[in-house]
Amino acid sequence: MKAAPVIRALSAYRAQQVIVHTGQHYDFNMSDVFFEQLGMPAPEINLQVGSASHAQQTAHIMCRLESVLLEGKPDLAVVYGDVNSTVAAALVCSKLLVRLAHVEAGLRSFDRSMPEEINRLVTDQLSDLLFTPSEDGNRNLAREGIAPEKVFLAGNVMIDTLVRMLPEADRSLPAGLPSQYALVTLHRPSNVDDPEWLGSLLSCLERVGHGLEVIFPVHPRTRQKNADLGIGLDNGSHIRFLDPLPYLEFLALQKHAAVVITDSGGIQEETTFLGVPCLTVRENTERPVTIAMGTNVLVGRNTARLAEELDRILREPRKIAKIPPLWDGHAAERIAKVIVGEP
Repeated sequence: MKAAPVIRALSAYRAQQVIVHTGQHYDFNMSDVFFEQLGMPAPEINLQVGSASHAQQTAHIMCRLESVLLEGKPDLAVVYGDVNSTVAAALVCSKLLVRLAHVEAGLRSFDRSMPEEINRLVTDQLSDLLFTPSEDGNRNLAREGIAPEKVFLAGNVMIDTLVRMLPEADRSLPAGLPSQYALVTLHRPSNVDDPEWLGSLLSCLERVGHGLEVIFPVHPRTRQKNADLGIGLDNGSHIRFLDPLPYLEFLALQKHAAVVITDSGGIQEETTFLGVPCLTVRENTERPVTIAMGTNVLVGRNTARLAEELDRILREPRKIAKIPPLWDGHAAERIAKVIVGEP
């Protein structure tokens, strides 16, 4: 979702692009279908690293990407977000003296127990061009000593994709939805690797009132943890467990949800743009603008707070949210201009 608009914007210039898919995300509904729905060119190269520990996955990407860069000799590598693929590519580019651009730079949770925070910190220190989605990113980078001439406030490329795909998403709403539902996504280790906490969280969702059904597309990682707890995808409860959904169907579910409960970073941004209440099951967020301006509320690892906020959302009128500056569907165009050196 982050790469598609930048690839499209760069295609307007005389810039040869080679798409490298690391294979970090390999499930069809979390990989191939995104290329199809977003109209992206198929990757020329797939490193096929698959699933592994953080260290193993990062190392495998580095080993396989090194030969790609040595053979291709690119003028610039563009990396996105904060996944292991991002930091692995940044490390290889640094060693090979390949210039690096980081899209979605400067985000900070200030929690180094999160693997993504380490990925963000390292990647930003190694980048030559840093494109931030919001002003707090610029402030974070300045505090860390990043030269200001490297930093560009571009806006949010996730919103570029959302704006472009929203009309089509409206035609992709799954059939048979209840009139009012909560949409849930959970995948972070802090939520799904602790069986006792995950069990209490699911029990809390099971007790949701106001006739609210819970729709839960289950990340492969979370599916395994549910299985460890003896919870299947069809357990007869009012939580409707689904397989991972393609982007368009999931976007449609977000737009029409009464509330979204998540631990994802990108979903905090999308719900803010859509004006849909979001409850984030984390103690911190690297996207504070979604709280300051948007619809996001941090509930932490606290089922009582989660239940309280759910009840408040369902009883009270929706909070009027603002859309952060430059979340206008044109972030990728601004990024492309900087990359090609156009004033």
